[in-house]
Amino acid sequence: MVQALTPTDYLVMFGAGAIASGVNSVAGGGSLVSYPTLTLGLHVPDRIANATNAVGLFPGSFAGGVGFLNQIERTKHHLKTLWLPTVLGSFVGAWLLLVTDNNTFKAIVPFLILLASVLLAVQPKIKKALSAKGHHAVLPKWAGVLLQIPVAIYGGFFGAGMGIMMLATFSLTMEGDIHELNAVKNWLGSLINLACSLVFIAKGLVLVPHAYPLVLGSLVGGYVASRVSQKVNADKLRTGIAIYGFGMTAYYLWRTFG
Repeated sequence: MVQALTPTDYLVMFGAGAIASGVNSVAGGGSLVSYPTLTLGLHVPDRIANATNAVGLFPGSFAGGVGFLNQIERTKHHLKTLWLPTVLGSFVGAWLLLVTDNNTFKAIVPFLILLASVLLAVQPKIKKALSAKGHHAVLPKWAGVLLQIPVAIYGGFFGAGMGIMMLATFSLTMEGDIHELNAVKNWLGSLINLACSLVFIAKGLVLVPHAYPLVLGSLVGGYVASRVSQKVNADKLRTGIAIYGFGMTAYYLWRTFG
């Protein structure tokens, strides 16, 4: 039985939502802030925490997309080809969560986060290797569609780190700096969270009182961070996010296997 929230809990969840959406708007991995707050701080069961987290952070993804509108001109055409595989993949991921038991869900999370962090860390080497072999550094659009499907499935199943995965795959399929890729990532992340949230709400997997403060915090954090992050050096930003991802991988491995 999940305990009712106290006024302090509401403030903590608001802060977690703001920080998580701020991190998500910059690159991804913000759920690694809000998700542990639900599971460890408020003792919400993992699957319910994940569903509640997805619903709570959806408005932050949208706010982050609005904050990056000034960066999306060169990359917005990718939204036309990626929105459908994004929505379909998210529905599949949400269904997978519904049929996965809690213990299995907890056991595979660290490895999904590790995969996302590795992809982001090796991204510059992948592009350099492709160029050295005489190939274009950016893959064709159809490759972007194929890569987006498993990323969206991952996002619908467990959102933490999906932004990192999208940035890693976008680096191979899109031209643009990290801020321009972030613009696309935030809009597609909004679609992923919206699609899976509809499934989770319909199945009664969401704790509405816990989602409210997350929603309010995510709106603030998503927009503010999307504006501030554009003044940050792109290479330093990428390195910092990769290090953060590895740190969170270690944390989840310790939490799961102890």
